[in-house]
Amino acid sequence: MPQFTERGLAKAQDAIDFLKNIANEKNCTPAQISLSWMLCEKNFIIPIPCSRKLERLKENFESGEIKEEISKINAKLSTTNFEVFGGSKIVTK
Repeated sequence: MPQFTERGLAKAQDAIDFLKNIANEKNCTPAQISLSWMLCEKNFIIPIPCSRKLERLKENFESGEIKEEISKINAKLSTTNFEVFGGSKIVTK
């Protein structure tokens, strides 16, 4: 899985930092940002996060309230060159 190599991580670092900054601004976790993005991206995507802790379950539920940053995230992702199987790919909608 090339996205988990040093090179893949280096290519994605700018996007990772961007998402961490949004999480900090919203006073939430990067996982909540990820869940929110998945919930807003396509109506047929149903993320199934699991948790053994009540605190994490509450965080997962609250991620549905984070919506206004989705367009910013999509704009960033559309210009980020990620490592994927078979080479590199720019993610676009």
